[in-house]
Amino acid sequence: MTKSQIPNPKSQIGHCVALAGGVGGAKLAYGLAQVVPAERLTIIVNTADDFELFGLRISPDLDTVMYTLAGIANPETGWGVAGDSFETLAAIGRYGQDTWFRLGDRDLATHILRTHLLRQGRTLTVVTERLSRALGVGPRLLPMTNDWLATIVETDEGDLEFQDYFVRRRWQPVVRGIRFAGVGTARPTPEVLAALEAAHIIILCPSNPLVSIDPILVLPGVREQLKAAPRVVAVSPIVGGQALKGPSAKMLVELGVEASAHTVAARYTDFLKGFVLDQVDAAEEARIAQPGLHVLVTNTIMQSAADKMMLARHVLEFAASL
Repeated sequence: MTKSQIPNPKSQIGHCVALAGGVGGAKLAYGLAQVVPAERLTIIVNTADDFELFGLRISPDLDTVMYTLAGIANPETGWGVAGDSFETLAAIGRYGQDTWFRLGDRDLATHILRTHLLRQGRTLTVVTERLSRALGVGPRLLPMTNDWLATIVETDEGDLEFQDYFVRRRWQPVVRGIRFAGVGTARPTPEVLAALEAAHIIILCPSNPLVSIDPILVLPGVREQLKAAPRVVAVSPIVGGQALKGPSAKMLVELGVEASAHTVAARYTDFLKGFVLDQVDAAEEARIAQPGLHVLVTNTIMQSAADKMMLARHVLEFAASL
């Protein structure tokens, strides 16, 4: 397909909402932001991996999506700020403190200001709006909740907070289960529910289904909104039985299920209208497709900006056709 043949959905869709977390989610969010007018795009981001370090509120998924959309994310890692230095972290290390979580100097400015504004009584939603607008991000970024909700990974080494499992332990402990602390009291924000209700198309980005998408789905009312939505499409984060980045496949296998696009699709069948899988997994189309659930097979590997935009356009065209 040549560039002139790439479908342009700008004039064809109403409001689009994406659910995202992690580098894979941020990549597709970037593609969507290039082809959907900013005023028609809202990105709801997982906050269950937020934590506090050195007295600062860190929101890894929010920052990864924000930096990616702002065009300042580190292209080598997908997270953090491109060209950042780590002098502050090195100085903290000289004081004998553990520096397992890599905080760059420019990245620290985000966490300092976020913490300052939160302590002044502003909500995470308001703070995120302020930070993202200052960086020139056009689409609206919404944290899934203003409340505390934390992913706890149950492992063969005991229960671990998500960043402890993911970063400090480099996702090596064997996963026995996952739970969300605070699930009984956390609520989606009014902005999140309003965005979902008004959405013409809802896209679940290729994010880890267990620890990036599930925390959003467990919030009261979110799954019900997806069931009522006219077009909900998910993009598989599993390609050829492997995660392109991160521990998705490893976690699924350790929880006793197949690491496959089919497994991911099955988690969303109560609300899904369309599912996108990579051409490597074309053979899975037959067992995923069912009445009311359509499948698109395309290239889902996003290595360049052009790849991200191409996938975004294909997903939007597919969703609009449902």
